[in-house]
Amino acid sequence: MKKLLVLFMMVSWQSFAQETAIRQKHYLLEKGVALSGYDPVSYFANKPQKGKITYVYNGISYKFANETNVETFKKAPARYEPAYGGWCAYAMGAKGEKVEVDPENYKIIGGKVYLFYKTIFNNTLNSWNEEEARLKKQADINWVKIYK
Repeated sequence: MKKLLVLFMMVSWQSFAQETAIRQKHYLLEKGVALSGYDPVSYFANKPQKGKITYVYNGISYKFANETNVETFKKAPARYEPAYGGWCAYAMGAKGEKVEVDPENYKIIGGKVYLFYKTIFNNTLNSWNEEEARLKKQADINWVKIYK
């Protein structure tokens, strides 16, 4: 019985380590931190802000503005993690590409944060809004293909 338990624990740990490595490979991380250091919970208050408290969830480091936001995240991390690993939702839908974002250029859709690329001459959020249903459907498909 003990051998079976040890074997189960080894398989579980290996599976967890593989999932962590996949997440770290595919999430947009800046110096090892998601969302360019912005607090993922703060987006839902319509006021994205930089965090100072680090919390690691399944291999991804997030920064939080305060302990309350850390605790909120811990209760439902999947809700607060950005769509498509934090990559530009428009680029993911239009071309299936990982494109960096402006962390303050976002939209909440169905309780999830979607981020977008933005420069002086281009804001992909505007293009997304024109074809959101089609682009979201395609982005979901493309993310599954990439996230293998």
